[in-house]
Amino acid sequence: MPKDHGIGASSKRREDIRFLTGKGVYTDDLNLHGQAHAVFVRSEVAHGRIVKIDTSGAAGMPGVLAVFTGEDFKDVGGNPAGWLINSRNGEPMREPKRPVLAHGKVRHVGDAYAAVVAETYDQAKDAAEQLAGDSEIEELPAIIDMAGALADASNRVHDEIPDNQCYDWGWIEDNRAAVDEAIKNAPHVTTLELVNNRLVPNAMEPRASIGEYFPGTGDYKLTTTSQNPHLTRLLVAAFVLGIPENKLTVVAPDVGGGFGSKIYHYGEEALVLAAAKKLARPVRWTAERSESFLSDAHGRDHVTKIELACEKDGTFIAFRTETMANVGAYLSNFATVTPTFLHGTLMAGPYKVPHVYVNVKTVFTNTAPVDAYRGAGRPEATFSLERVVDKMCRELGLDPFEVRRKNLLTKDMFPYTTPVGLAYDTGDYHATLDKAIEMADVAGFEARRAASAAKGKLRGMGLSTWIEACGIAPSHLVGVLGSRVGLYDAATVRVNATGNISVMTGAHSHGQGHETVFAQIVADRLGIPEASVEIVHGDTSKIPFGMGSYGSRSLAVCGSAMNRAVDKIIAKGKKIAAHMLEAAEEDITFENGSFSVAGTDKAKTFGEIAFSAYVPHNYPLETLEPGLEETAFYDPANFTYPAGAYICEVEVDPDTGKVEVAAFHCADDFGNVMNPMIVEGQVHGGVGQGIGQALCENTSYDGNGQLLSGSYMDYAMPRADDVPFYNVDHSCQTPCTHNPLGVKGCGEAGAIGSPPAVVNAVIDALQSGGHKVDHIDMPVSPSRVWAAMQG
Repeated sequence: MPKDHGIGASSKRREDIRFLTGKGVYTDDLNLHGQAHAVFVRSEVAHGRIVKIDTSGAAGMPGVLAVFTGEDFKDVGGNPAGWLINSRNGEPMREPKRPVLAHGKVRHVGDAYAAVVAETYDQAKDAAEQLAGDSEIEELPAIIDMAGALADASNRVHDEIPDNQCYDWGWIEDNRAAVDEAIKNAPHVTTLELVNNRLVPNAMEPRASIGEYFPGTGDYKLTTTSQNPHLTRLLVAAFVLGIPENKLTVVAPDVGGGFGSKIYHYGEEALVLAAAKKLARPVRWTAERSESFLSDAHGRDHVTKIELACEKDGTFIAFRTETMANVGAYLSNFATVTPTFLHGTLMAGPYKVPHVYVNVKTVFTNTAPVDAYRGAGRPEATFSLERVVDKMCRELGLDPFEVRRKNLLTKDMFPYTTPVGLAYDTGDYHATLDKAIEMADVAGFEARRAASAAKGKLRGMGLSTWIEACGIAPSHLVGVLGSRVGLYDAATVRVNATGNISVMTGAHSHGQGHETVFAQIVADRLGIPEASVEIVHGDTSKIPFGMGSYGSRSLAVCGSAMNRAVDKIIAKGKKIAAHMLEAAEEDITFENGSFSVAGTDKAKTFGEIAFSAYVPHNYPLETLEPGLEETAFYDPANFTYPAGAYICEVEVDPDTGKVEVAAFHCADDFGNVMNPMIVEGQVHGGVGQGIGQALCENTSYDGNGQLLSGSYMDYAMPRADDVPFYNVDHSCQTPCTHNPLGVKGCGEAGAIGSPPAVVNAVIDALQSGGHKVDHIDMPVSPSRVWAAMQG
């Protein structure tokens, strides 16, 4: 029977009580005494030289307290990239300064070059419009196309970078000659050129920040919409404003979604802090949705050529890819690692392919910066692999299910080191494939296809077998690869005198359900009610140093730190119990919330031990400190490797090109599952975003760098009727071998495995109708599908 509490139970999300009743507290809900309002002046051209910014008119308008320009920040630091990536010739990447406010040039539409602070928002808005009118920007030719950016040395996003290239990365460079030779001599080579379309993250809550300064102590406080408060504190303090880190507190209260776009530090956060100090009063800013489209970091945006060499029976020999990755106008914090170590190292997929080589050129353009978005590199890798595999199957007349089965790693091959350097610890890819086939009733597909044909529709089935690497680790390895931070995490478990518990964790929850799942784990381990466990996160003054939530790391890394802290609590509890029960420590056992002397009925409850720790009347004070609070840090030994098989069925209307997702089946291996309901919800959300990318979402700039998809009128988010009722299973579990919980991560899986399954299904539908179409770039919108059918 299903468990009703603890690890493995589908406990209801405790945080939903406040969210569903309107009791959540978001940054924009906070109204501080004496607060002022900031509004940013943003460039209306994609590329331009700042000739004049006349602040006098705006400064004299009613209610205006201060006007800031890039000149005010020219002597402070810039927001750095989180990873230093070297080109394949050994040269370090080009890393231009990313200023708080643009100085000298503007580099994309929406680039903030000034800010106005006023008593009210409306006054700040009016003054910002005045300032925009009093500014002169000499428009320069916009650099939008990546190939053109690399080819034209006369037009530069950053004057000091002559070829608009950040780096030319090869992985693994020693593999290159062998891959070239394998492809040259292969019996068959399939080549596919494709685009992984640029996306706008579109969290429910726009970005918002409130800066405070306390003159009496010199302390700062930043309340902001962040997935990663400690990283924001580190970047603002050490690199941007030069504030002593101990003088800055960063708080992220309830945050309405992030999907990656709130991992990074943005200039608006530094501006409100600087303004708060200058004015000695709180300064707040909340983005309008139009600002979010223009200035939040976008995702994806790869152009790839992939080649698959194989035998005539479909046995894989080699993959070779060449990718241009757009980083936009500036390097956002994870912009350099996403197309390299989060993408290139996954280009072997779940397959036993002997040869892989990946080349990535990252390109500066006059567009919004591009950074990690749900999946971050792994969706791009999976899409390239799964699309070229399907194309090869069609070229050779092979069954796409059996070709994958033939090439998947087998269970007895683990642990397995791929030709691109990852060490997969566990997996059973055939089990997830078999489960997906069962769930999708593949045997009955032709009957469903015939039924669709009777209605005048083309029905297709698409398969995607995928793997991802998440919980980035270990610190010593990522340091060698270029990371400028460690990727461990920490947790403190504080047992109060009355036995209830506060857990301070470096992970930040913005929809994942941490407050529920973390409490389940601690309560299960200690044998106490889940309601007795409080999860504290998002405040750097309360929690130990943590690296936040992204890359499906929260449970594998932060949860493991928490689990390790609980181990310390139990170990200390045994020492206290041994003293109280007059027994040897090695004879004390702990189970179901009770410390017992093995083989006897002598026992103390967890609550009694906690009380004794804080009221130490009968306590080994000569050998043990009072109190019951422990902190643990956890640095993983490896990534975790979730994997699965997704099957999508679509119907295509041949008269209009409209695609309807008729069914979607997900068979996932997430290792041990802590809360099945929350895991299922995470998969639902990810698949919804993947279907959105595959069918409708697309960020489009014109040749002048104007954003054509800058509102919900033009950027097509998926709606409820665009997605089916999902069929989700995670019964194929191979626990991770190197973290104590055996978990692998589930937050990004749906967004990784779904886009190729959808596109493969659309191509299958068109082929079944006699249309010789072997590829359509995402989004496979009705107009694109219809045009492809016309030949």
